[in-house]
Amino acid sequence: MDEAALNAITDTDALRALVREQMARIAPQQEVIVQRELTIARRDHEIACKTAKIDKLTHELARLRRVQFSARSERMNPVQRELFDEAMAADIAAVEAELEALQDCASAPSARPPRAKPVSRPLSPELPREITVHTPEQCDCATCGTALTRNGTHASEKLAVKPPVFFVRRDEYPQRACPQCKTTVAEPVAPALIDGGQTAPGLLAQAVIQKYADHLPLYRQEAIFARHGITLSRSTLAEWLGHVGRRLQPLVDALRAKLLTVEVLHADEPLVAQLDPGAGKTKRAYLFAYAGHGGPSGASAGGAGAARRPDPPPIVIFDYCPTRAGRHAADFLGPWQGALMVDDHGGYEALFAHGITELGCWAHARRKFFDAHQAGYEGAGRRAAAIMSLFVTAKVNGIDPHARLSDVLTRLPTTKDRDIECLLPLA
Repeated sequence: MDEAALNAITDTDALRALVREQMARIAPQQEVIVQRELTIARRDHEIACKTAKIDKLTHELARLRRVQFSARSERMNPVQRELFDEAMAADIAAVEAELEALQDCASAPSARPPRAKPVSRPLSPELPREITVHTPEQCDCATCGTALTRNGTHASEKLAVKPPVFFVRRDEYPQRACPQCKTTVAEPVAPALIDGGQTAPGLLAQAVIQKYADHLPLYRQEAIFARHGITLSRSTLAEWLGHVGRRLQPLVDALRAKLLTVEVLHADEPLVAQLDPGAGKTKRAYLFAYAGHGGPSGASAGGAGAARRPDPPPIVIFDYCPTRAGRHAADFLGPWQGALMVDDHGGYEALFAHGITELGCWAHARRKFFDAHQAGYEGAGRRAAAIMSLFVTAKVNGIDPHARLSDVLTRLPTTKDRDIECLLPLA
């Protein structure tokens, strides 16, 4: 209705009816406007809250990164710093993920910059695969009813893990008897590493690896076993470690004898902490470390005209000592004469005065050796040094310590002393 037609109306009732009609039309529109205003206010409030949270997370992320790379963390003990670094890295990753999610929600879809698709490294082909085939239930085309044919396969791989599986290994020895001669024939029972024990070599290797390679205390191992329904006390685990350490000592002695045939050795004496039960605190001990290659090198063997032989495998030996005195190095090296590379520790001076050649290091940096577990007496320290010597030597030769130790503990009871070198962890 235009303005002229509206001015021509003189009937009051007609005007009232027209107003009511317009009010009826306007009321729904006003309701829509009110709802939109409430929605806008609610979104403004959400944006304000998310913006405040983004600012808080940004500040927290900056603080974590500042703490992670601050000079204070550099002054911390490296082993302690690793514990904090792991937790801090997890915190930073969590904050970054939450911050990214909030920023995605706060920004409009058109304003979001295109994100690069993350590139994942392929999983190792040596890992075993468990393949699950997800075949479509539909066999015919939903449009025309034609039978569907295979047109390739799309595959996705995810790294998975299974918890340790405990089982009982039962060895049976059937007996055969001669009814005429009254004799019985049976296979002899294989000797065990622990007489009368119910522990297979694989479980012994697992406990030893977790203790000396993964630095997992026995009380934690006890809790892990209990979580899987296996009751193993700390005293039992400690007895296992004692038996294994004693039985592995001949291998360490053979490894030391092979190490002392080389011409050049590297030595260092890292400080370790040893529990002192009587004093209720820790005391200082030292883990002398000697490294070299187990035999004369291919270049020096046989002269210049001889064919070059492969380089001998590396060997690392740890020697637990209660002090840093030079006599400990003299006792370990014995009559050995060669070149010894060390730092500026004065304890080696007596060795250099009796025929051993000193090799100085221009830029000596203390290497990270495996830290000995805190022990309550020197025997435990020596056992740790012996077992770690085998572990580290296996590692530098590219050998899996767990598989190797399981094999050694299986073969050791039947191996003659003259054949002990066949068990050494050398490539």
